Amino acid sequence: MNVEYINPFLSSLVNVLATMANTTIVPGQPRIKKDEVARGDVSGLIGMVGADIKGSFSVSFEESLALEVMYRMLGEKPKAINADVIDMVGEITNMVTGGAKRILGDKGYEFSMATPIVVSGKAHTITHKCEGPTILMPFDSEFGKVHIEVSFDK
Repeated sequence: MNVEYINPFLSSLVNVLATMANTTIVPGQPRIKKDEVARGDVSGLIGMVGADIKGSFSVSFEESLALEVMYRMLGEKPKAINADVIDMVGEITNMVTGGAKRILGDKGYEFSMATPIVVSGKAHTITHKCEGPTILMPFDSEFGKVHIEVSFDK
């Protein structure tokens, strides 16, 4: 898979969490994901389709980080993942994908975004409907981990 497709999602996530939630995340080592089990407790997934490109993106938060981001963005901190946290993760999924879409558009890659879906629960699964590999990128923060997955057909 072309690294040119991946980096916009990485930088967009770092930017969204820094600006919207005043949260710093530190990238780990990317790898190819071999299974469908999410690496977090709540995940947003969005599909992307264009004339020359088809892919999907997901972001999975550990519960501790999701709750802290909720607090920092909206001033409320629930005791557990609830409907408001799920809505927030869907919105973050949209913001990150939108940021990556702008960067990729500047490089000549155009695509439309679907409406994100959000799944939560221990050991939930994420299925990317792409023929290419799924790149898993972990990030650490003082409040927990967040992982992104990016998969494209080319």
